[in-house]
Amino acid sequence: MEKRVKEILDKNKKYIEGGNLPTYIPELRNANKDALGIYISSLDGTEWGAGDYMYPFTIQSISKVVTLLIALQDRGVEIFEKVGMEPTGDAFNSMMKLELIQPSKPFNPMINAGAIAVTSMIFGNYEERFDKILGFFRKITNNPKLDINQKVYLSEKRTGDKNRAMAYYMKDVGVLQGDVEEHLDIYFKQCSIEVTCRDIANIAAFIANKGVLPKTNEKLISDEYIKIAKTFMFTCGMYNASGEFAINVGIPSKSGVGGGIMSVVPNRMGIGVVGPALDSKGNSIAGIKILEDLSNEYDLSIF
Repeated sequence: MEKRVKEILDKNKKYIEGGNLPTYIPELRNANKDALGIYISSLDGTEWGAGDYMYPFTIQSISKVVTLLIALQDRGVEIFEKVGMEPTGDAFNSMMKLELIQPSKPFNPMINAGAIAVTSMIFGNYEERFDKILGFFRKITNNPKLDINQKVYLSEKRTGDKNRAMAYYMKDVGVLQGDVEEHLDIYFKQCSIEVTCRDIANIAAFIANKGVLPKTNEKLISDEYIKIAKTFMFTCGMYNASGEFAINVGIPSKSGVGGGIMSVVPNRMGIGVVGPALDSKGNSIAGIKILEDLSNEYDLSIF
């Protein structure tokens, strides 16, 4: 399989040309558009990578899956009193339905508004909450050196006006409690955690293993909350291309505008892909093609 994965990666490099680097976070324009890598972490203990699998990138929206799990551990399903469970069909940073739909609340935790609301519900003060998030990331990636990319964090903070507008609107309608700027700052930091394909493959393997760390057998998250996270990944994880991805690939996945895609093959493996060149929906253009070929060849679809 290792040799074949490299062949699949090489075959799909041609799609990079049709993608673009994101522009709305200025620092992300400095990414290497041509980078393309994949890492697979199987639950039987075997791991391997191909291409630029150690290329560093910021986790961005993939972080939403992890903060959802932390918030569920802290508060349980009561978080869904403030955040919905349905796909939107809109862009990840759209705020249109916040005002159109009553009562007003974000449609799901995988869009920006929903993720900001979820982060705000994690227990603790400002320092405790981010320390909890970063510590959990370090544990489930098995990477104690994981940290934020300061340049990307500051770039997001300076230019995050749309996220700021959504957050203040949610404060006005009672979705957010407390200090809006503190919630936003934690959100910008969580999105700016710098990872590699190996790191996100390890997170995916943890989820594929029902909340148990494969290397230590330590149970960290309940089966119920893992099931919720996988469902959101499947229905909403690839922005407003989630339905098409579900048909063509069929694996619970979450993408980020840093170019990463984290994919969970339940009870089998975790997959991390990076390709900073994005399609019009904000997903790695070559990364999607790699996962499509991989799923078809090895029958990874959950259907």
